[in-house]
Amino acid sequence: MSKRIAVLVSGGGTNLQALIDAQLRGDLGGGEIVAVISTKEGAYALERAAKANIPGYVVPRKSYDSNRSMTQAMVAKLQELKIDLIVLAGCMVIFTEELTDTYPNAIMNVHPALIPSFCGKGYYGLHVHEAALEYGVKLSGATVHFVSAECDGGPIIAQKSVAVLENDTPETLQKRIMEEAEWILLPHAVKLFCEDRLTVVGRTVMIKE
Repeated sequence: MSKRIAVLVSGGGTNLQALIDAQLRGDLGGGEIVAVISTKEGAYALERAAKANIPGYVVPRKSYDSNRSMTQAMVAKLQELKIDLIVLAGCMVIFTEELTDTYPNAIMNVHPALIPSFCGKGYYGLHVHEAALEYGVKLSGATVHFVSAECDGGPIIAQKSVAVLENDTPETLQKRIMEEAEWILLPHAVKLFCEDRLTVVGRTVMIKE
């Protein structure tokens, strides 16, 4: 039975596009993106969804007085849509524990660094790459992990390293990590989930061959 996937977004949706492209190639392990849900009205990611004939929804953060009430509304929408897997793809809302409690080990996020480096509160978007360059690391990359109540603290599914070049700016490093790591890792992790090949034991994700 195919898994029903919802992709949660807030902006342009480049990782969403990588997932859509994988779905068009038949490369999501039988899973299907049945909903793209934006936390902002007018997000370009919704246009990407429409072009791919995927239903788009908006659960706007600004309509709720707290992250908790917004999270409760999101959970209700996801349950209404009978979602099996949630993928956070550039979703800029920190959800409260209602989401992880309802969907344990069924929410994925891609982070643009090698966790546990440059992760946690405040490390998002270009801030991650600014911190990596300031520290002077020679390798960065991306991590796909299950989402837990701890920010960027859930079990790691996959990681891929990317070289940091001497003349890199946060923007060039961001682009290389997206192209060489994020857009490859995220569809692959979704495929593994949809093929029932991921098992979480403690903090370790076991992958069945």
